Amino acid sequence: MEKYESKQQQIFKSAAQIYPLISDFSLLTPAVADKVEEWEATSDTCSFKVKGFTVKLRMVDKVECKHVKITGDEGGVPIDFSFWIQLHEVTPTDTRMRMVLHADLNMMMRMMVGSKLQKGLDQAAETFAAAFNRF
Repeated sequence: MEKYESKQQQIFKSAAQIYPLISDFSLLTPAVADKVEEWEATSDTCSFKVKGFTVKLRMVDKVECKHVKITGDEGGVPIDFSFWIQLHEVTPTDTRMRMVLHADLNMMMRMMVGSKLQKGLDQAAETFAAAFNRF
């Protein structure tokens, strides 16, 4: 299992302000419904299509104000993976966020997409942090 970690991002909010937004897929509906096809979400699951490919995700572990762990749900992503969003509150107005992806990739896939996964993870973390810092 390969491990990819984003760069740590600073968010000028408390972990208590951030956690509810990352721990409930249904709260993402306004932000992503028009960016992907066939978006459906409950608190703990979501599914959507990207370039004709169906992605199904499920939250499997939540620790309030600390982290959420997401995996591929049945019938979705064809690789075994887990994705973590970790929060570490330094002060009530300074929380550090990191995203971690563990993916079961064979050697060929690692060579083909490893650097792209790392870049995408870093970009996702930057985008999340920027969005949280705006509200």
